[in-house]
Amino acid sequence: MSQAMTPSGHARALLILGVPLIGGHLAQFAIQATDTIMLGWYDVEVLAAVIMAGSFFFTLFIMGSGFAFAVMPLVAAASENGEGDAQIRRVTRMALWISLLYSAIVLPLLLQAEPFLLAIGQPAEIASGAREYLSVAAWGIVPALGVMVLKSYLSALERTQVVLWVTILAAFANAGVNYLLIFGNFGFPEMGARGAAVASLTVHVVSLIGLALYAKRSFPEHALFQRFWRPDWPAFAQVFRLGWPISLTNLSEVGLFTFSAVMVGWIGVIPVAAHGIALQCASATFLVHLGLSNACTIRAGKALGRKDFRHLRRGAEVAIAMSILFSAVTIAVFLTWPEVFLSLFIDPEDPRKPEILALGVGLMTMAALFQLADGAQVIAHGLLRGIQDTRMPMVISAISYWPVGLGAGYILGIRMEYGVMGIWSGLVFGLVVAGILLMYRFWARSLPALDARVA
Repeated sequence: MSQAMTPSGHARALLILGVPLIGGHLAQFAIQATDTIMLGWYDVEVLAAVIMAGSFFFTLFIMGSGFAFAVMPLVAAASENGEGDAQIRRVTRMALWISLLYSAIVLPLLLQAEPFLLAIGQPAEIASGAREYLSVAAWGIVPALGVMVLKSYLSALERTQVVLWVTILAAFANAGVNYLLIFGNFGFPEMGARGAAVASLTVHVVSLIGLALYAKRSFPEHALFQRFWRPDWPAFAQVFRLGWPISLTNLSEVGLFTFSAVMVGWIGVIPVAAHGIALQCASATFLVHLGLSNACTIRAGKALGRKDFRHLRRGAEVAIAMSILFSAVTIAVFLTWPEVFLSLFIDPEDPRKPEILALGVGLMTMAALFQLADGAQVIAHGLLRGIQDTRMPMVISAISYWPVGLGAGYILGIRMEYGVMGIWSGLVFGLVVAGILLMYRFWARSLPALDARVA
């Protein structure tokens, strides 16, 4: 058996791909955390407005990013199946086209966010502040989705290091421009929320230019931007067919946590604070599974291109084992030192700290419970996307997250009055159902179907 087919060979290959992707996701998380911290130092009301605007932007962004995620398995497969440079160019270019078209559709929604926010009951000052922020930041949807496409393209070609370094540099640039323009330091104008928006837009534009120049220099044979205006409708349809279910899957998952936060808001301020802090901790660990999932997509896509399903199976087994091992470590940390992590987010002088900690410890226990399930569902998604199976996973996710997860959370948390612990029990239940069904989809349905197709 070759080294590539041994568990250690698969683990090494997954880590070489996955560690830079994990680092990139954590750097992206740092950008959001920096915005939150700096705006919190500036003004709490401005922070609230930007958080609301950022949630609106992120929901539309993550929905549009499904077409970028579709590039990863398509490019990975094309690099192995003999279709080569032409197919890589076709799908990547058309993903950029679709991203531009999607941006043109949602940009007016972002620029007119204030009436929408008022309609859903947000205070006028928050809606007004969100409008001020989005009047600049909304334009970032265009380069941000372009960056996602190029990151997927480069990652599929195993250039994950550049993805990591561009994101790290973006995090530092964002912090620097924020420091200058939010507060008006070193003679720059004090712009508050608008300064944060300029920082975000600048980072997206510079990141897009940097990745485009790198792609052009490193892969001249792909000629991504040569005669960019020429349509390729078969490739357009291929990317769209694979991408729209990923977009709706992303929306389903974001919606699960967004509406869970809304339900927690019905209970009170202390539960909202504890919920937000515990969710930040769980989100940071989730990014490790997400980076590993992206590596699974690339590896599975390449195995599909070679029609090497033995390799695909062994790689999937190793990836799942790695996810379980990381989950075990996370569970131990969350159960052993919950107060340490919770205290990082709470002002020591805040008189509500004991209440938040008491509730937060319980939520950290719930977060530990869903580590295995959350890891299982995102790894399964990565494997299924790698073999270009996205429609049924979309259906499974939508059912598991919404009627199952949110439904159980509403019944337990609101109707049965178990509060935020009941809502989080619903989250755990939804993620468990998704993890089981998606793993079943991969092992019992998708792999046998691929074997039968080859036979």
